[in-house]
Amino acid sequence: MSGLVMKLFMCPIGVILAWIMFPNVFYTTIFQPIIIGFILAVSAHLMEILILRKLTFWVSTIADFIAATLIVYFVSQLQVTYVTFFGAILTALLLTITEIIQHRWLIKSGKTKKK
Repeated sequence: MSGLVMKLFMCPIGVILAWIMFPNVFYTTIFQPIIIGFILAVSAHLMEILILRKLTFWVSTIADFIAATLIVYFVSQLQVTYVTFFGAILTALLLTITEIIQHRWLIKSGKTKKK
């Protein structure tokens, strides 16, 4: 559960940072990257539950990157925004860096072990 709480903060912040840093990621209101961040947080958490173990660290990280790219790109297309596919990739890279840190912490703390 602590992984989900962390993601609910980190994913929207990551998308907002991408909006600020990258010229090919543009949202018209602050609520758009926050909504996309929440969608990313829930999907990343579900993928952690299903995939993340000590031996599947990189599989989970790559799956997070691919899912984040597709979610950012396609959900952004449903809103009045300007996010190119390359912008979605850059946003996913930024989020993947935070995911690597979170995955390492979850594995080291034993929070990925199933009961």
